[in-house]
Amino acid sequence: MPNDRRVLRHARTVLPDRVLEDATLCLADGRIARVLEAPGDGRLPDGFADGAADVRDLCGATVLPGFVEIHSHGGGGHDFMDGTVDAFVGAARMHAAHGTTTVLPTTLASTRESLLESLDVFSAAKRASDAAHAAGNGASAGARLLGLHLEGPYFAMSQRGAQDPAHIRRPDPDEYLAVLDRCPDILRWSAAPEVEGAREFAKTIRARGVLPSIAHSDALMEDAIAAYESGFASTTHLYSAMSTVRRIDGYRRGGIVEAAYLLDGMYVETIGDGIHLPPLMLKMIWKIKGAGRVCLVTDSMRAAGMPDGTYRLGGLKGGQEVQVYDGVAWLPDRSAFAGSVATGDRLLRTALLAAGIPLVDVARMLATTPAELLGRKDLGRIGEGCLADLAVFNAEWHVVDVYVGGRLMDRL
Repeated sequence: MPNDRRVLRHARTVLPDRVLEDATLCLADGRIARVLEAPGDGRLPDGFADGAADVRDLCGATVLPGFVEIHSHGGGGHDFMDGTVDAFVGAARMHAAHGTTTVLPTTLASTRESLLESLDVFSAAKRASDAAHAAGNGASAGARLLGLHLEGPYFAMSQRGAQDPAHIRRPDPDEYLAVLDRCPDILRWSAAPEVEGAREFAKTIRARGVLPSIAHSDALMEDAIAAYESGFASTTHLYSAMSTVRRIDGYRRGGIVEAAYLLDGMYVETIGDGIHLPPLMLKMIWKIKGAGRVCLVTDSMRAAGMPDGTYRLGGLKGGQEVQVYDGVAWLPDRSAFAGSVATGDRLLRTALLAAGIPLVDVARMLATTPAELLGRKDLGRIGEGCLADLAVFNAEWHVVDVYVGGRLMDRL
């Protein structure tokens, strides 16, 4: 029986604008060929009937688009700064087991040498992952490694959060041009727009197809608006390591948070673990910005999917020690969170059950909107012609199955 054609019957299916209570999904050649809105026991279309496809009955389980994670530092005991292909593959497999089918591995502020090494290793890991998925051997490869998100090192020291202060610096054209030349797979780069040289940096990377994002910044509202107008498309982890209303010489001045709300077109990336922001604030962000401009992310570090304990944020050779307890990652002095230990399915449950956001909008913020930010209309949504990246959930909102390119992923 061919493994490139599958039929999922009796699938409660989440589309970009509504939920189909009993649909049939026909998958072929890695994409969604048909979405049949009639009851799932109807006749199959040509090419899928009479034994031409592998047919599965989902018995009413809910199918969402596979999550598109645009900010993750690792998981499953691996950090993307570890300097090994195994770290990328191991983290990608862990995230896939929790409903995420596309990942943008994210770096930290580091030495130039460490950053360039991470770029080289990512390129090797991406080639291996792409080849495995293209050959139909991606069941153990995990989530797609779509491209890179560089977080830093061009930040405001006052908003460094868990970033290592030893590696925070101003934009250096020699450095960022070398980085851009080294790796063609950089999709996003987070920086503080108010530091010296940041505007020229943003202009340069935007011309190379890389999206600048405001992060770890003390910018005033006016500066954030100017940054948006000069190419900064989004904010990285809204509210975290980010300026908001404060008094200067007795007068209130807005910050990045207020600019993000004012600018209808600005995307906001939000850590949706229920810890960095309480569920009521997640609901407020959704209500103000709308699901079409909110990207839910994990900002996960290597302890995601792992038990409490002591871990390292960043590479094993030079990262910072992090303490994880009660599902929260802290710097040892508890001065800041150190990323999160969240997975995609935890974000789903937090937004849906704790924040009370409608399912269609939760799916949009986890999958469709991040894909749209990256300019991908064939990713992060269930529709004919889209990539067959799907996450199947039971009634308790835990993952049952995950498909990447129409193929069922191995479970960890």
